[in-house]
Amino acid sequence: AESNADSISPVKNAVLVDGVFLNGPILDSRAGQQFVMEALPLIVEEAIQKATDVNEKVCEWQPPELLKHRLDLELRERGETHQQILERCREVIRYSVKTGHPRFFNQLYAGLDPYSLVGRFITEALNPSVYTYEVSPVFVLIEESVLKKMIEFVGWEEGGDGMFSPGETLNSYWNVQLIRLIVCLVIKLGKASKVLSGRPLLCYHAHVTVFFSSQSHYSVRKAAAFLGIGTRNVYVVPADDRGKMIPEELEKQIERAKSEGAVPFMVSATAGTTVLGAFDPLEDIADICERNGLWFHVDACWGGSALLSRKYCHLLKGIQRANSVAWNPHKMLMAGLQCCAFLVRDKTGLLQRCHSAQASYLFQPDKFYDIGYDTGDKSIQCSRKPDAFKFWLMWKAIGTQGLEERVNRALALSKYLAEEVKNREGFRLLLEPEYANVCFWYVPPSLRKTPEGPEFWKKLHEVSLEVGRISTSLLLIFLLVVGLRSGRDLKISDLHDH
Repeated sequence: AESNADSISPVKNAVLVDGVFLNGPILDSRAGQQFVMEALPLIVEEAIQKATDVNEKVCEWQPPELLKHRLDLELRERGETHQQILERCREVIRYSVKTGHPRFFNQLYAGLDPYSLVGRFITEALNPSVYTYEVSPVFVLIEESVLKKMIEFVGWEEGGDGMFSPGETLNSYWNVQLIRLIVCLVIKLGKASKVLSGRPLLCYHAHVTVFFSSQSHYSVRKAAAFLGIGTRNVYVVPADDRGKMIPEELEKQIERAKSEGAVPFMVSATAGTTVLGAFDPLEDIADICERNGLWFHVDACWGGSALLSRKYCHLLKGIQRANSVAWNPHKMLMAGLQCCAFLVRDKTGLLQRCHSAQASYLFQPDKFYDIGYDTGDKSIQCSRKPDAFKFWLMWKAIGTQGLEERVNRALALSKYLAEEVKNREGFRLLLEPEYANVCFWYVPPSLRKTPEGPEFWKKLHEVSLEVGRISTSLLLIFLLVVGLRSGRDLKISDLHDH
């Protein structure tokens, strides 16, 4: 069969240099467009319609070695025909996890929003990079608009700054790097220099420390390791039974760090922890940070969307006092992976000063427009996808009211499930949900009459480990945000039957 590389049409008056046609396409453009037209119906049918059908499988699971064989992953010298490639597409969809499926229960994201999906189609087709206005005029302005609106919901009345980044872990890297450079600009410049803020200039050998709770996201520790601060300089603050950072313990850790000759410089609080969905007491933590002159960061990647709900925004009381905030609309709001915003209250160009490399081939000062719209030098990376667009398009389609309804529905579903768990034999609710995380134990019949004690919990853990072969978690967690993407009613029997 003729491969796609063989289907190039001859070019009239072709210019041939070193055996290469300079004025002809590498592939037949008309055949390529025809392939796209044939692929789109397949994508709609297999990856959208069937993938969201409750009667279809969430995933057609295969062991790794068998899946390698079925997918034929080998890359060969010659290309395949369009029909073969379409079949490859079908196979990829068939054996992939359908995250838009009504019975897909993952940690913190799920569902399929049609407006966000179309937004992703558009940006993938245009293939832009958001670093200068001349390359990406529409998406630069859209990102600015979305960030401004998100900053309003955080409560920074005087405004702020921010960027969309490729994920929660990168948000943590950005934040730790930003604060480290504030404390010690010599790290960036390599010599004594004027400090960025009113903080004293420290040498880059200073024993700087970060504080986060035992329930915080692991990315803070990874950022400390990656940036050379060291994981031993991340002080873990105990959390209470509900997973909230204990302010008194934070103060103890700060004093401990000082007594050890360390320089405390940042506290990372969490608004919506990964497992329990807990919200740290932001007001109390803000007071401690102000008294000690520490940067106050709030990881609101999971819980930040509650700011859009008039009913639940109280969960983040005090977030307006934060110096920086991370918020991921791809989680609760279904904006689609990846959609992660890093926001700072600073309006003095702090991101630019910390991250700028002033690449002259991109960021010339004498352009024919306001170079303030060339936002790429504020970012650690250069090429950057327009992740704000899919969120903007979805927001335009359903409005703030529609986003608020998604949050309210998710939390109403979590309350419903919690009540059903309490009334279902064999299920034990761990604690009343504060957010969309519903945590519970399943107690098998063999243990239901066993008195609680070391032996009981030992056996229950063994059962959970067996369940973990499927669920990958000792503590069964159902995040009811996934329920909002399905029109069908949620029933506790779904947990029992599936």
